[in-house]
Amino acid sequence: MIEVRDLRKEYGGFVAVEGSTFSVDEGEVFGVIGPNGAGKTTTLKTLAGLLEPTDGHAEVAGFDASDPRMRQRLGFLPEESPLYEEMTPLSYLHFFADLYDVDRAVAETRIHDTLDRLDLEYRERPLGDMSKGMKRKVAIARSLVNDPDVLVYDEPASGLDPLTTNYIIDFTRELADDGKTVVFSAHNLYHVESICDRIAIMNEGRIVARGSVAELRERYGRTAYHVYTSVPVEGSEPVEGRDRHERTVESMDAVEATREAAEAAGGRLVDIRTEDPSLERVFLDLAEGESDAERAVARRAEEGDAGAGDAARAEPPGADE
Repeated sequence: MIEVRDLRKEYGGFVAVEGSTFSVDEGEVFGVIGPNGAGKTTTLKTLAGLLEPTDGHAEVAGFDASDPRMRQRLGFLPEESPLYEEMTPLSYLHFFADLYDVDRAVAETRIHDTLDRLDLEYRERPLGDMSKGMKRKVAIARSLVNDPDVLVYDEPASGLDPLTTNYIIDFTRELADDGKTVVFSAHNLYHVESICDRIAIMNEGRIVARGSVAELRERYGRTAYHVYTSVPVEGSEPVEGRDRHERTVESMDAVEATREAAEAAGGRLVDIRTEDPSLERVFLDLAEGESDAERAVARRAEEGDAGAGDAARAEPPGADE
């Protein structure tokens, strides 16, 4: 449904996006994450046809992203989405349905069905009198009024309370389950991890990593082993309120060395707990500069990770999809 090849966007002398390549399949949720200024919003606006790329190609639902016909197949939700506050949700959504030439009877049914799914009860109240969460639900309903195949959402739950946020994130996943293709950005990596099929991590205008959460963890993550001993060993810290000491290491060889050190000191190994790499840790490592795939794999190899060779088979940033 979406094909992006060598996308580049330059503003004057500033390059906001450089060499982005990715594709998104029908019914897939594709997350775009990165620090502020990474190029996420520029990428999403280009997909929505709001920005013309400086170079490269973006295709959405079989149309060039700049083709006005594409917008009939697209629902776009910007991070900031001012509404016509003197209108009610129903009048506002019918207004946009008319812009898309949606049949009035079809629009009536679609609008109420969508508001039912979004649990928006107050449909005749002026938008200016509604909470931010309610307004966001109306903006999401607006993105669906033309029954699009592709949805591009920029921070759909930005600034909302936790309950409304979870509702909107779950609803986004439901849209993909209905067969819609969803591309969205978010700063909350827990939400990204919970609903995305695949993720692209951007930094300084480039995609520095791409794949499923499992692939990103395997390729860039570092498993931590929390080793507990009955006596102190080098590098360990006492555990408050417990008669044990903790040392955190990153390889099974280091676990074995810790056990041997404890036994040499007259103690023993009490427990081992494994901590798998989180998406947040992977993201921070990449965003803080460890964005080169070869350096990341080389680092793991130097640490004696026997799985580094297998991890190298995960999808590299520039691979065709």
